[in-house]
Amino acid sequence: MGMITGKWKGEILWQLVQRKHRFGELLRAIPGVTQHMLTTQLRDLEANGLVKRTAFAEIPPRVEYEITESARALRPVFDELFRWSQAHFSAMQTQSATSPSDESAAPLTHP
Repeated sequence: MGMITGKWKGEILWQLVQRKHRFGELLRAIPGVTQHMLTTQLRDLEANGLVKRTAFAEIPPRVEYEITESARALRPVFDELFRWSQAHFSAMQTQSATSPSDESAAPLTHP
């Protein structure tokens, strides 16, 4: 679990389960992540065998990130989490509108 938990790893893997991304695409696709944090998290995911980094010998340099086959097996898990958040989003919205503000009960959203 430690390999995929953290503030940004789930979001990074969610983006990469969809398709390959360049670094800048990931940076734009994940609101709030800093360049430094994205680099750190990608390196960690790569070290754990969940992300593959491919550098192309071009000018300007081009680097693409994709999930590995072992990480691809997580796709059903991400699909279920997304489906769960969609099913419960309106209920959470209604509950938070009628009860006092509690940041820990904020609804899950996904682009």
